[in-house]
Amino acid sequence: MDYKTAGVDIEAGYRSVELMKQYVKGTMRPEVLGGIGGFSGAFSLEKIKQMEKPVLLSGTDGVGTKIQLAFLMDKHDTVGIDCVAMCVNDVVCAGAEPLFFLDYIACGKNYPEKIAAIVKGVAEGCKQAGAALVGGETAEHPGLMPEGEYDLAGFAVGVAEEKDLITGANIKPGDVLVGIASSGVHSNGFSLIRKVFAVTKETLSVYHDELGATLGETLLTPTRIYVKALQAVKAAGVTVKGCSHITGGGFYENIPRMLPDGMSAKVKKGSFETPPVFALLQKTGGLEEKMMYNTYNMGIGMMLAVDADQADRTVEALREAGEKAWIVGETVDGGHEVLFA
Repeated sequence: MDYKTAGVDIEAGYRSVELMKQYVKGTMRPEVLGGIGGFSGAFSLEKIKQMEKPVLLSGTDGVGTKIQLAFLMDKHDTVGIDCVAMCVNDVVCAGAEPLFFLDYIACGKNYPEKIAAIVKGVAEGCKQAGAALVGGETAEHPGLMPEGEYDLAGFAVGVAEEKDLITGANIKPGDVLVGIASSGVHSNGFSLIRKVFAVTKETLSVYHDELGATLGETLLTPTRIYVKALQAVKAAGVTVKGCSHITGGGFYENIPRMLPDGMSAKVKKGSFETPPVFALLQKTGGLEEKMMYNTYNMGIGMMLAVDADQADRTVEALREAGEKAWIVGETVDGGHEVLFA
């Protein structure tokens, strides 16, 4: 009897690390100290020391049940982008610059090429966010997880000047809401999606004219990362007063999180593009419109609140940065809720 017979292949672990090194190297920042494969990731604080009042911000999240689509399609190089996005988008909401990221992969059996593909996606997400992938862990759980399955989670750390934190405290009636387009469903609401579409390898392979792709390709589209978008807005001289990452809970839960007490958000329907996957989902599942807005991003992955006289500049900066963006509403006095006009 040995460890490999018990279900843990140490040699496969070594090979996984070797295969992923090429991807990890591409995420390095000057602040990263040491090489790849140590017991911890080292990150210099020399630049942070030059800030007036630096504040560290952190976020942790996973990919959720969207990961089952990766199993069925045997495509593992994009869910890592989702994992990074779910963490760094939360951090950037507070006005932070992501610094570094760590991932955690739990698997039933370590297939080195599959693990490397997952980390390839994580590294791509880190490059999009400008964050260094300074470490991670791959844990083999034989007997606890099926051999062909895995789970993926991550952890991001960012920094911001205290005076630049986005808190929502200064939002007032008449401020303008600017929505930044999502890339689709992102990484929320997949438990419902899997029920509506009875997700199988066969149903994911079906081409839908209205999607211009198969269902699987559409649903597995990675979550958009908004770090550079927010940096472009800041570089344009705009003060973002509030910022909401539209994740699980959709509009109704997430937009109020950026609003002070006694303030509501009025969103104008039809003011932004809604990807066709949402119409297909609603029609196929017979879902009520309120449920859709209470579960999904409906085409807006990030919502900003800015002064009315900075709204056009915000949209222009976002579009120059390669984002689709629209003025979608305003803030009003009210009971800390989302209203639709």
